[in-house]
Amino acid sequence: MLFIPAIDLKEGRCVRLLQGRMDRATIFSDDPAAQAVAWMEAGAPYLHLVDLDGAIEGMPRNLEAVRAILTAVTIPVELGGGIRDLGRIETLLSLGLDRVILGTVAARDPELVREACRAFPGRIAVGIDAKDGRVAVSGWVEVTDLEAVELARRLEDAGVSAFIYTDISRDGMMQGHNIDATRDFAEATTVGVIASGGIASLADVRSILPLAASGVVGMISGRALYDGALDVGEAVKLCDPT
Repeated sequence: MLFIPAIDLKEGRCVRLLQGRMDRATIFSDDPAAQAVAWMEAGAPYLHLVDLDGAIEGMPRNLEAVRAILTAVTIPVELGGGIRDLGRIETLLSLGLDRVILGTVAARDPELVREACRAFPGRIAVGIDAKDGRVAVSGWVEVTDLEAVELARRLEDAGVSAFIYTDISRDGMMQGHNIDATRDFAEATTVGVIASGGIASLADVRSILPLAASGVVGMISGRALYDGALDVGEAVKLCDPT
C-alpha cells in the first residue's frame, strides 16, 4: 500500500486547513520544493499536491511552486485543484506530473472525465470529497446532494486510475480516519481507492492497512507529518515492509 505525503499550496506556501476551511489555514513552510525533497528523502514513494487557491478559483494558481517541486524531486507527483478542462490537463501533464486529480468537474461534468481518461490513459484520478456522505465541490465550499458512492459508480467504467476519498469532517483535525466510511466507499467500487482525511498516527496507518482487502491501495496524510505526530519513514515501512 502506498503512503503518500500531502502538500497543500496556498499563495505559494505549504499550508494545512481544518475541515477544508480556507480561513483556518496554518502555514508550515514558505518553500514547498524543500518540503517535497524532505518527504522524498524520508522515504515517500509518491507526493500528493493540492492547489487550494486553484480549487476555489477554478484554475491553477500555484504553478510556480508546482514546477519547483517537479524540478526538485525524482518521485512521482500528482496534482489536484482547479483542473477543469482538457487543455489544462494536457498542459499540467506536460510539466512532468504523473497524474492529475479531477474533483469539482467530476461531479459537474462526468463526460469530461471520460474524455480525459481516453486522452490520457492511466493519468487521471478523481478526488471525491465527502461531508456526511455527500460530495463537496469548489474547494469544499459547496456540498451537493450527490452521494459520494453514487458518483463513484457513475465513473467506475470511465478508466479512472484511482479514486481519492476524503472525509472532510476528519481532514486536518488529527482525530483519526473514518475507517467505516472508507471501507463502505471502497467496497462500492472496483476502482482502487486512496484514503485521505484524519490520518494522524501510526495507529491510524495500521487501522487502514486491512482495508486493502476492500480495495484501498494507498493513504494520504498531511498535517500530522508537519506537526511531527507521524513520521514519514515509519509510515512508509508499515505500508510497504519490503
